[in-house]
Amino acid sequence: MRTVSETWFRHDSHESVKEFVCVLPLSYFRFSAYDRYVGSTRYRMDSLFRVFVLKELHGCEHETALVDYLENHPELCEQLDFETIPDQSTLWRSWHERFTADLRETVETAARTILIKAQNSEVEVPREPTRKLRYHGNKSDESDPNDQTTLEQAEKIIDHVSRLVFPAFSLDRGEGCEIHENAYWGLQTYLGLRENLAANEGARSFIHESTRDRTPLGHAHRDQIRDLSIKKIREMYRQAVTRLLDEVGRTEEFFRAGIVAIDITEADPFTGDRMGHEDEIIGTKEKTDEYAYQWATVQLVGNAVPIVLDARPVRRGESRKEIVEDLLDSAEAAVHVDNVLMDREFDSQHVLEMISLRGLSYVVPKRMQTSEKAQAKRLLRHNQDRYETDRKLHLGKNEWHETTLVYRRKEDSEHDDHRQYSVFMTNRGSGHLTEYGHRWEIESGYKSIKRFMAATTSKDFGLRFFYFAFACLLYSIWRAVDLLVQAELTGEYEHSPVITADNTLTLLKKETGIG
Repeated sequence: MRTVSETWFRHDSHESVKEFVCVLPLSYFRFSAYDRYVGSTRYRMDSLFRVFVLKELHGCEHETALVDYLENHPELCEQLDFETIPDQSTLWRSWHERFTADLRETVETAARTILIKAQNSEVEVPREPTRKLRYHGNKSDESDPNDQTTLEQAEKIIDHVSRLVFPAFSLDRGEGCEIHENAYWGLQTYLGLRENLAANEGARSFIHESTRDRTPLGHAHRDQIRDLSIKKIREMYRQAVTRLLDEVGRTEEFFRAGIVAIDITEADPFTGDRMGHEDEIIGTKEKTDEYAYQWATVQLVGNAVPIVLDARPVRRGESRKEIVEDLLDSAEAAVHVDNVLMDREFDSQHVLEMISLRGLSYVVPKRMQTSEKAQAKRLLRHNQDRYETDRKLHLGKNEWHETTLVYRRKEDSEHDDHRQYSVFMTNRGSGHLTEYGHRWEIESGYKSIKRFMAATTSKDFGLRFFYFAFACLLYSIWRAVDLLVQAELTGEYEHSPVITADNTLTLLKKETGIG
């Protein structure tokens, strides 16, 4: 069985995997495109093959979802040569009764290959592809490394990485302390193993699961963390990440130059009394009547391993320019930065000017004002999918920032008016627009980071930030270890992790004195 040619994919420059499926050369696969009859309706085998590849691409669990998708895309049915849309039972029988096991595996392999090649070619994909590990020099008929082999390799790497990274954190305690400092980091890692686990409850369980003679109680743990200033926490975090980058930078698979994404995330809504903490519990990004702590990060995205380079709290009164400048200082001190991706909340002309003066490129969505809405309406009347124009943004005192506005029509938009269009700003032309698709990685990263956070009801700002920063570190260790394991076992790096977050945390807790 053969897979889709990466060269064929790249040279045809397809803009979506849906388009690719419609013109997929079936000579790459071992079966003949015989017609199949279902009832009185004839369906070509190649059309059925393509539609099941499409089902796999979108991760549809049932044929009903696939039917709904086809009904909403009549132009796709025409491209697939369907005289009529197959119903759910037709698709079910075709897949389970008429497709052999080998052919079903071929469909799944084709879909996975398309997703991987599309992602590597910076084509937007509907879901993250699954990856398979192979040893160096493995032939196609050889089996993949089993889970035990992968975990054994991960354990060796985590042992090495943890000895490098955790010493960057220090509680600055006096000499002669009975409880080893690593016990505190072990407890913090342990809290990240389970969702919504607070320090008191976690410390009680930690006593029984740790191999240490002495472990900290919950209140003692919190007291030690509260003594750390936010400045100190950030210094330690950057030192730990530098050590992590140095380790992954030894591999050919690590892309040191690249793209960073800056974003702000918020904690769960705060429901208590925030009196005296109004500058720290500042609200939500969606401008609701809720309040929440907010944290900003800068993270590697694109082909690079998605390590969080720095994190900082967001306080009331801080400008977006101040936040971006601070995070870019950290990022450029750690890696070579080419391009900066941000959300539309950073579309200030002063932010964009500051990035340009650093010699960096940017891609930022623009909030649509009156002029952008009017232009989008004109594009809609002319049925135009894309439009590019230069714009000068006023900086004050007769100074201007020159940028390019790129209007792009959203595929399958739920709107039928000008809201079908998105507007992006960039200082390097529309060619960089495809890179913005990498920004989704920071959102998916936040989900994992919050999964690693210990629970707390404390309003102590430093404690809250430490919990977030330490979760960022655990996430970054996970992704770095995953790269190192893949590089060791296969000599390549595929973006979708082969080591789970739980595997990493479970092994990490052994290195910090648990188990």
